[in-house]
Amino acid sequence: MSTLPREPEAFGEQVLEILRHQWPDHEAVLTGPFDLVVDGRHLGLENLYRMVLGAPDRGTEIVEDYLEKIFDGDEMGSTPIPWDLAKTRVMPRIQPESIFQQLDRSQVAHVPWVNGTVIVFVVDMPQVTVSITVEQVVRWGTSMDELDEIARANLERYSPDLQIQLIESEDGGKAAILGEHDGYDAARVLLGRLHERLAPELDGDFLVAMPSRDMFVAMTANPEGFVERLRKRVDQDYRRLPYPITRELFLVTRDGVAGTAA
Repeated sequence: MSTLPREPEAFGEQVLEILRHQWPDHEAVLTGPFDLVVDGRHLGLENLYRMVLGAPDRGTEIVEDYLEKIFDGDEMGSTPIPWDLAKTRVMPRIQPESIFQQLDRSQVAHVPWVNGTVIVFVVDMPQVTVSITVEQVVRWGTSMDELDEIARANLERYSPDLQIQLIESEDGGKAAILGEHDGYDAARVLLGRLHERLAPELDGDFLVAMPSRDMFVAMTANPEGFVERLRKRVDQDYRRLPYPITRELFLVTRDGVAGTAA
């Protein structure tokens, strides 16, 4: 039986039981419905909970795969990665500022961005992505600005051809959806050629929504009713999907990306 409880506290207890059974060498204790402490480190379970809700019949499989990737990432993260290897695999991800409620801001390699978000950096290895720390940046002898530049360049090379699904509403509104589901859909708002690629489809400057890591929707700035309908859908996705980022919209022009939050 792979279905897990929907009640948050029971879900957390089930995750703890799976962890203790599969990885008995790790010390783990549940301190809240979505707060698991593993070897002294807090591990939030809300993203995992949302992942399981999206595919309840695969609950146990999803939990085991999630925990395995975390432990693999920890093991790889503790092994120094040479800069010559890392610089070809550095990738950007957009995260909400709220991640620093759980993580130490001074230890996470990141640059501030717009709409209450930050750009963090990972090393994308074949089976796992490893978060980059400030300590690693110092060891490599690089800087956050250079890391940002390299990560964006790698993203450009990683996304040579954007597969776009274009939708047009009866009131004239248009939306372009990107869905590679590779962990970098939202990050594609950072592509330097984004405006050049989508402006012809969306009648000039446009808005972008990225309610979660694996969701990217660009839309025309008008008509107002169309934008409002999509805003409501974005809000639903933000509250429902794993790895939520923001319910705010971003304005993309020839000059770059700007936030729209007040």
